[in-house]
Amino acid sequence: MQQKLGKWSLRFAEAPFILESSSVVGTKEAEGPLGGLFDIVGKDDRFGQNTWEKAESSMQRDALTMALGKAHLDASDMDYVFAGDLLGQSMATTFGVENFRIPWFGVYGACSTCGESLSLAAAFVAAGYARHAVAVTSSHFGSAEKQFRFPNQYANQRPVSATWTVTGSAAFIVGSGAGGNEALAGCDNEIAGCDNKRTGCGKANGISRRVQIEGITTGVVVDYGIKDAMNMGAAMAPAACELIVNHLSDFGREASYYDRIVTGDLGSVGQKILIDLCRQKGVDISKNHEDCGMKMFDATNQNTGSGGSGCACSATVLSAYYLPKLRSGELKRILFVPTGALLSPVSFNEGESVPGIAHGVVLEAVNRRKV
Repeated sequence: MQQKLGKWSLRFAEAPFILESSSVVGTKEAEGPLGGLFDIVGKDDRFGQNTWEKAESSMQRDALTMALGKAHLDASDMDYVFAGDLLGQSMATTFGVENFRIPWFGVYGACSTCGESLSLAAAFVAAGYARHAVAVTSSHFGSAEKQFRFPNQYANQRPVSATWTVTGSAAFIVGSGAGGNEALAGCDNEIAGCDNKRTGCGKANGISRRVQIEGITTGVVVDYGIKDAMNMGAAMAPAACELIVNHLSDFGREASYYDRIVTGDLGSVGQKILIDLCRQKGVDISKNHEDCGMKMFDATNQNTGSGGSGCACSATVLSAYYLPKLRSGELKRILFVPTGALLSPVSFNEGESVPGIAHGVVLEAVNRRKV
């Protein structure tokens, strides 16, 4: 039976594990500080397709296929897929996952979709409704700009507060680790073929760790009345603050308990707002907060404004950067808080504000059974 903590959180009695993950990115992302860490880099941002939307579906297929292969599992081994994207009716995901024939729950949390899908996958596995579940998400600069702001051909100017939608996709295989494929879980280069120098799996120095999802905290919609579509960090920071404060209260922890509190895509502008808001509530995260959007790009040299954004921002950075650090033992535990701006072209054009949402996932490195 799961342990309900407060109003917002669950601590899993039988914590599920992230057995494997994969990351796919575009050319601009590959040119950033983390460029050498991603599993697949497209030769161009079309990924062999004739539209941005089809390119996004192609990235999802590649990410899911690679994650399954790294875990030595088939699509038939997956009980459910929790997946979504930024586009209307989750069209990139619809065409991305259709041929895998896995029962699909379509999810939407804007740029927080990785946190929402991971939370649901973990809850299903922990409750015994699934042995394996997979969380998938994606975003694409071209398709997102066309839907939410201006087509690329418009060549509009972007303020410093704007973020750059990440072109990419990531998939996470979540399992109980009980018997069967337990020996395959984690980053074992003899089985999964991973490169320990690149991923930090710890194989080279004898460390063998897996990443468990200890618990989750579910966010609520928070609306501070932001109406600037070029300042998503300001729209999302209040939701991230409320999530973090609620999480720490439910779990009875201080912010310092975590090696890192990692938000999804607030960028440099949103980070400052988040730290200030948390301080107002008596929580200091200034020493251990990091943001995936600030990790993804060299904002100055790549002209990406405040940083990266999009569903793929937190997802690909988690897969390529943070999970390896947990597996290697460099980090022991993180609070992963993907953030989303619930921006609708319809509501925005009707003068409505941009509410925010955030979801929290507790990731912890634990020793794994030797094979």
